[in-house]
Amino acid sequence: MRLGPDQLLFWQYGLFKLNGTIVFTWALMAVLVVGSMLITRGLSTEHQRSRWQNLLEIIVTTIVAQIREVGLERPERYLAFLGTLFLFVAAAALATIVPGYEPPTGSLSTTVALALCVFVAVPFFGIREQGLRGYLKSYLEPTFIMLPFNLISEISRTLALAVRLFGNMMSGGMIVGILLIITPFLFPIVMTLLGLLTGMVQAYIFSILAAVYLAAATRSAPVPKKAASATT
Repeated sequence: MRLGPDQLLFWQYGLFKLNGTIVFTWALMAVLVVGSMLITRGLSTEHQRSRWQNLLEIIVTTIVAQIREVGLERPERYLAFLGTLFLFVAAAALATIVPGYEPPTGSLSTTVALALCVFVAVPFFGIREQGLRGYLKSYLEPTFIMLPFNLISEISRTLALAVRLFGNMMSGGMIVGILLIITPFLFPIVMTLLGLLTGMVQAYIFSILAAVYLAAATRSAPVPKKAASATT
């Protein structure tokens, strides 16, 4: 039994390898890109809209509401990044119903890459909202003695994001694989459905934690008067 898609090797030439993580990741990205193009090509601003558009608007408004509840005053600025994180992790979990597919989030390399995206996004959005001096000043709060601890916190929470998602997704796949060997077919189906639910929860947790980190990095940014009046 494989512990993850990294051990599924499709092609190798010297040091270059094409394993399951790369293949499943790019296949998932292709499906998301093509699917989004097909779904959004017929969007309408009229009252009469398709069911797909209604479903998309529900998803988008729900994500925006969740971002706002975390504490980000202008959630539209973060929708593309946080929404993409959520959809990728959620789609990776839902695609496990396809025979032979293994979620790339079951590989530590994928979860580390996602966590590094959050690690880079935090200072990016923080500097954009507060300016370089304002963002760097946050590392000295409440006193300059906290500088090394704040830096360690940035690194440790990135590792925690990667390990948490990897551990939950890999353990779910291992449990289903073991049950397929030692139990009848019906029980693994139930566990697969439970795994889908767990994957959706992990997608939600990962994106919410990323939003919390972004909110912490931008909390000192003043809200412009125009933006404040637009939200009232």
